[in-house]
Amino acid sequence: MTERVVLAYSGGLDTSVAIGWIAEETGAEVIAVAVDVGQGGEDLDVIRKRALACGAVEAEVADAKDEFADEYCLPAIKANALYMDRYPLVSALSRPTIVKHLVAAAKKHGATTVAHGCTGKGNDQVRFEAGIVALAPDLKCIAPVRDYAMTRDKAIAFCEEKNLPIATTKKSPYSIDQNVFGRAVETGFLEDIWNAPIEDIYEYTQNPAASREPDEVVITFKEGVPVAIDGKPVTVLQAIQQLNERAGAQGIGRIDMVEDRLVGIKSREVYEAPGAIALITAHQELENVTVERELARYKRQVEQRWGELVYDGLWFSPLKRALDGFINEANQHVSGDIRMTLHGGRAVVTGRRSQESLYDFNLATYDTGDTFDQSAAKGFIDIYSLSSKIAAKRGLA
Repeated sequence: MTERVVLAYSGGLDTSVAIGWIAEETGAEVIAVAVDVGQGGEDLDVIRKRALACGAVEAEVADAKDEFADEYCLPAIKANALYMDRYPLVSALSRPTIVKHLVAAAKKHGATTVAHGCTGKGNDQVRFEAGIVALAPDLKCIAPVRDYAMTRDKAIAFCEEKNLPIATTKKSPYSIDQNVFGRAVETGFLEDIWNAPIEDIYEYTQNPAASREPDEVVITFKEGVPVAIDGKPVTVLQAIQQLNERAGAQGIGRIDMVEDRLVGIKSREVYEAPGAIALITAHQELENVTVERELARYKRQVEQRWGELVYDGLWFSPLKRALDGFINEANQHVSGDIRMTLHGGRAVVTGRRSQESLYDFNLATYDTGDTFDQSAAKGFIDIYSLSSKIAAKRGLA
């Protein structure tokens, strides 16, 4: 029986060439799988037909936009997930979504191997392969660019030799990955970290310095889930899409950073994530109103670890699953409205209200009606600082 390989297929030059390349290198039949996570571009049926024309024995396409938003982006919003306190895990979240569909296709078609188009230098190879073996330990993984030295020059030559139905135009100087949660741009002149980004590299966001009127938005959450924008019900996907448009128009969500890759190198990345940044900013502020102090303090530690696990490709790991349980529990009372002004590249919270609020006006006010017993403060301070006082006395002895 002929071996079968499931290939993560984008419809571009590299993965189109990989179909025939894998067949020649391994003698296997190739099943192409394309997953729509809101990256835009070509119609899924066009991509499916191209895969078949390039030699795939089967081609599957999946519209996974809602799945991606509900099962991957939403947990990141609940976790206020920002790797290195800045990056909302745009690419890292899409990989396990794609992995799930690759593994399902491998089981369906009796494939023994899954292939992807990653290099040996980045994070995505780890995210794909660690995810695949977590869901299907018996599957093997290959990466033609990494394992068979399938350079772009070789890919173009192979494409022309086989007369494949795909354009071999000059490659963009940038490496770009995008989905509904955001967009990542790297390489080219950006590899010199002294070079400033130019306006041409951005697509999801307008220039934040341009003159425009502010945009006020009210985001409603229920148990940590965005459920309405300006009072109109939305799905998670719709919330992200609408805020991509509105926050993006105000230049919100641009991130230029040097980050620590899992493989041990530092890499300069430019991100755009207007909807993600707006939603996480709103969610963080609602948590400030509704989550008890000790839980909030501990959750911030969990958020950092959760983000690191996802960035490092361990979405399906036991620790990540356990932390999901904690994060969902911590979001039980995160319900209410956050009002924000979107303007000049910033999402600024201007109002909060919640039936689950822990903010007590009568305890917080300094005016008439103050119910805080200030007379209790002195004794509290005496006991609270007692251990430090005793240690200080020892130091003076």
